[in-house]
Amino acid sequence: MILGDLKPILATLVLPPAGPLLLVLLGLLLATGRKKAGGLILSLAAAVLLWLLSCHAVAVWLAHNLLPQHPPAQVASLKSSGVQAIVILGGGVQPMAPEYGEAQLSPPAAARLRYGLWLARQTGLPVAFAGGKGWGASDAQTQSEAEVTRRTALQDHGVTLRWTDGQSRDTSENASLLRPILQKDRIQRIALVTHAWHMPRSVEAFERAGFTVSAAPMAYIQPSRHALLEWLPSADGLEGSRAVIKEWLALLVQRFTRNLPW
Repeated sequence: MILGDLKPILATLVLPPAGPLLLVLLGLLLATGRKKAGGLILSLAAAVLLWLLSCHAVAVWLAHNLLPQHPPAQVASLKSSGVQAIVILGGGVQPMAPEYGEAQLSPPAAARLRYGLWLARQTGLPVAFAGGKGWGASDAQTQSEAEVTRRTALQDHGVTLRWTDGQSRDTSENASLLRPILQKDRIQRIALVTHAWHMPRSVEAFERAGFTVSAAPMAYIQPSRHALLEWLPSADGLEGSRAVIKEWLALLVQRFTRNLPW
């Protein structure tokens, strides 16, 4: 097992819900010994933390306060700034969808593709896609995400992707492996399509690879229900908080390691 294989495992253990649940377990273990009061307080605090992180209102607050903000792309601005291509980042694959009898894009990946192709139609720009098999990909995944996306774009949207990278396993590799592919056609100025919470780290990675990037974020985490329901635990609230915290931690690690004297 190499370091990259450990990334999804470590992330799962640190991020909610596993992280707070492990703290609850630790507190209960401490409560069986001499530190009973401290253990019970730790368990209660971890349970409250998990409740809060599962609230959509907290996910919205985290998204706006932990991560740099990128406004929605403007078609006129993209045209006037000399952008040469739309670049869509992968978001995961369902290795086998029984109803279709073949692999399908995950809902986040399908949403990125849909917006990227819409943006391409509005601007008349060609489309590139970056995504292979992620570090945490299932052994059942036989096709790269690029292969699944190329088929989906053609079958569902009638669009042929101009460029694809099917080898990258994470955001950093999305940028570094797509760079030589686009360089062959002298593509440097791109509009980058990914989720709003994923955009800050993605922009850093692609600029570090040598691209001039115009952010084209989508799927913002924002209020979407009755005020009371915003403060009740929900699956999408937990998912939103988890995504934001993951990106925040990844940005910290990325900036720390970049400053190390290797």
